[in-house]
Amino acid sequence: MRLHEHVLAELNDAQREAALAVRGPVAILAGAGTGKTTTITRRIACQVESGAFAASQILAVTFTDKAAGELRRRLAALGVEGVQARTFHSAALSQLSRLWPSHTGEQLPEVLDQKAPLIASLANALPPPHKFLPRRELAGEIEWAKNRMIPPARYLEELGDHAPPIPAELMLRIYEGYERRKDAMGRLDFEDMLGLALRLFDEHPDAVHDIRVRLHAFTVDEFQDVNPLQAALLERWLGERDDLCVVGDDYQTIYGFTGASPEHLLSFTWRFPHAKVVRLEENYRSSPEVLDVANRLAPRLGGFRKTLRATRPSGPAPVARAEPDEEAEIGAIIQAVRRLRDEEAVPLEEIAVLYRINARSEPLEEAFADAGIAYQVRDGAFLRRPGPRGVIHRLKRSGSGSVAETVASITDLLGYDAEASPDAEEEITRQSDLARVRSLASEFERAHPDGDPAEFVAELARRFSAEHSGRGVNLLTYHRAKGLEFDAVFLPRLVDGELPFRSGRAKADPEEERRLLYVGITRARRYLSLTWPTDGRAQPSPFLDELELAPSVPPRRSSTPRQSVTVGRGGALFDQLKEWRRKRAHADGVPAYVVFHDRTLAEIAERKPRDWADLAAVAGVGPAKLERYADEVLAVVAAG
Repeated sequence: MRLHEHVLAELNDAQREAALAVRGPVAILAGAGTGKTTTITRRIACQVESGAFAASQILAVTFTDKAAGELRRRLAALGVEGVQARTFHSAALSQLSRLWPSHTGEQLPEVLDQKAPLIASLANALPPPHKFLPRRELAGEIEWAKNRMIPPARYLEELGDHAPPIPAELMLRIYEGYERRKDAMGRLDFEDMLGLALRLFDEHPDAVHDIRVRLHAFTVDEFQDVNPLQAALLERWLGERDDLCVVGDDYQTIYGFTGASPEHLLSFTWRFPHAKVVRLEENYRSSPEVLDVANRLAPRLGGFRKTLRATRPSGPAPVARAEPDEEAEIGAIIQAVRRLRDEEAVPLEEIAVLYRINARSEPLEEAFADAGIAYQVRDGAFLRRPGPRGVIHRLKRSGSGSVAETVASITDLLGYDAEASPDAEEEITRQSDLARVRSLASEFERAHPDGDPAEFVAELARRFSAEHSGRGVNLLTYHRAKGLEFDAVFLPRLVDGELPFRSGRAKADPEEERRLLYVGITRARRYLSLTWPTDGRAQPSPFLDELELAPSVPPRRSSTPRQSVTVGRGGALFDQLKEWRRKRAHADGVPAYVVFHDRTLAEIAERKPRDWADLAAVAGVGPAKLERYADEVLAVVAAG
């Protein structure tokens, strides 16, 4: 089709197939880094150029205003103007503003900027164990219910296995009070926009007819993140038509707390049996070595099978290493960042350290500040989070006296509880932050017996002084990293209880937690590091065994090339070596692959080395492995 050649230029075969499918239904299964935005915009351009639809008849739905702006920018570069690119909320508000007054005879209520002001006094009336919970947690629970179209009247009966941040009866009281206050003010919140649009369309058929006359084709990006409320609105827009293109990756469904579920994407072909399905698997982001790690998780992620294929050149092997404790782990990250900056010329802004919850940023912030390495915290730096911010605010108004005692008194007033085992992630962070401020205050007082609160505040500012907005190493959560990419990615604290996450009564869905790790891995372009501390009772994350990573060892130089060996699995000696490895890994407290990878054991079983020199010729057996395991391995081989 010559008409589209300038639009189709440089697309791979799968992208081209998707772009030319100008009529729906179409499902584009876009793996991480496979150029989905390019594919979406080229397909919309083809829809317009082919005459299938006028630009004004197309609605492209994204999940952020930034993504919508990027779609419009790219379409404009292709010469396509007039396509609506909006978020669900923006589209609903636009439609309500135009249709609500004329169809109901009422003025559309104003939209609340945020829920917290209405929740604050309600939360202050909660019993002491709960009154200090961050208001954002309570707002998030209300959003959890509304995104699932659960009103207060059905809240308790539809909780199921879901654990609210406070006891359910108390949460219901907050939810009911919030709705009463909002209604009395004549306001809408963001979820109400979608709910009110549904009500308008269901109660006034002429209103939904107006939408269907204007909009004929729909594209929904990040379809794996659609929640029931958004899916219901999309159904109203679409009606009995099928000109719908959904784009997403079920492997990256990580927003279950918003009501998102991969089922909307996975059931698309059931809803539309004649749908065209296109898989995008050519990855333009990561090295083959990074993708090899990501692809090892793929068989356990369920859904539509996708195997990412690299288009970038080979890079360094990913690091997979146990560290003695958290301090050593952070020290290793600092050292690696310095090396990347000084020896590999990687800009600090192209380096990221990901963690599961915000509470984990503080030791990293302090370490980077102490090392004089600039950093930026994408989710709120330690001193800007609710706990430390509240302490500092009160310290500035306090007089002289013992810093440790003053801070202890302030944190007690803020609800610090050393025995707490919170369920809500933000409360875990807040309690951890309050504990850390107390520890820092005690440390400051030991070093400065005559110091006062004002000096302690200044010390905190100095101690965390390397944080710069938009500059330096990126510190952020896995959730915040979605959609981003970096030259180098560090994934520390890969321990059970952290990933998968659990605390108190809260236990995260292990399927979604595995997808979080997949998202973290696929943020890396070239350098990837996975580490875990082994001190205390910490156990490595069970996901590490699923990855089957070969432990990182220094490369060996050899003047003679190794003989090519076809590595198979199975056989008596291989099984005996695996049993030895299992016992040794258990004794060392590390995953089995940290001792030897299956491929290494298979090669040992095939070669049957007789001495240290023979064993050293096996791929994956470095000097440290020889020193630690050679005699035991050779004994197993000799006995086999």
